[in-house]
Amino acid sequence: MNLHQSDRELLELAAKASGINASWHNPTKCLMVTKAGSGLIRWNPLIDDGDALRLAAKLKLHFERYDDCIAFMPNYSSEYSATEDIISDPYGPTRRAIVRAAARIGKDMK
Repeated sequence: MNLHQSDRELLELAAKASGINASWHNPTKCLMVTKAGSGLIRWNPLIDDGDALRLAAKLKLHFERYDDCIAFMPNYSSEYSATEDIISDPYGPTRRAIVRAAARIGKDMK
């Protein structure tokens, strides 16, 4: 996977992996999902803890937390693993690792 993928590419691939039908919305710089009864809602697990947790749960991602990094992988498989360094804020890197692991899965989907 390209280490320099844009956030948009990561989000689109992660949505694909989780079966979310979403479209990019330029003004908000995130994906928008149609939700019954709610209309369009923002979906961005890179910045939203709830979206990230639901994505990890849906894809059954396992995680390992170390002193300086966190790694996410589906079913303990290193093939789709994603690791992020944790400096001072553990939440942002955790969300990004979840999205990167999901994007790797989405990239391999037909």
